[in-house]
Amino acid sequence: MKKHYIIMLLLAAAGNLFAQQETTEEQPQTVFSFKSVQSSGFYGAVTNASTSINGEYANLNGLYFGYFVNQKLFVGIAGAATNTSLRVPEAHKTIAGADLRYQYGHFGLMTEYVMNSNKKVHFAFNLLSGAGFTAQYLDRERDERRYKNYSHDTDFFVVLEPGAQVEVNLTRWMRVSPGISYRQTIGSDAKGLGDSDLSNVSGNVTLKFGKF
Repeated sequence: MKKHYIIMLLLAAAGNLFAQQETTEEQPQTVFSFKSVQSSGFYGAVTNASTSINGEYANLNGLYFGYFVNQKLFVGIAGAATNTSLRVPEAHKTIAGADLRYQYGHFGLMTEYVMNSNKKVHFAFNLLSGAGFTAQYLDRERDERRYKNYSHDTDFFVVLEPGAQVEVNLTRWMRVSPGISYRQTIGSDAKGLGDSDLSNVSGNVTLKFGKF
């Protein structure tokens, strides 16, 4: 009887040890360790990208937000726009002689596939698929008072931007992801901005916050 009792105790202890080990292995590895409840769920991201539009340097700030399924697949919505001044060549201005600038932006569906999400350093692959727009705007307040109801030459088109990132788990709720992507526009016919002027490589850095 004692023999059976000892065997049962040993089996129970082994099962408990295995369960603890399995739980530990499922927890994400992070650079900084803080106690937190972890599960797949919503997360958001702030991103900054450097690229070239119409031969000029352009910086884009963006956001995206969505749901992370089974620590592998993210599905959400995204948007980004330029925050740098892009000159409109004189030949393509809607107002001759005015100080006009281009505005570029895009928005749509963001999907990401994350490999080995629980590892401290891992890879993520994403795709933005949606719409983009460009417009001309006056860069000076005095010009805005002078020219009213002018044509902005607003144009909409399709945007596809696949990318890849190296993702680092800083904490269980924050990640940093430097990466690279290629922006392809389809159907742009704005003045001075064809698809070849808008399509280009981007280098980016993204901060992600949420439940991973």
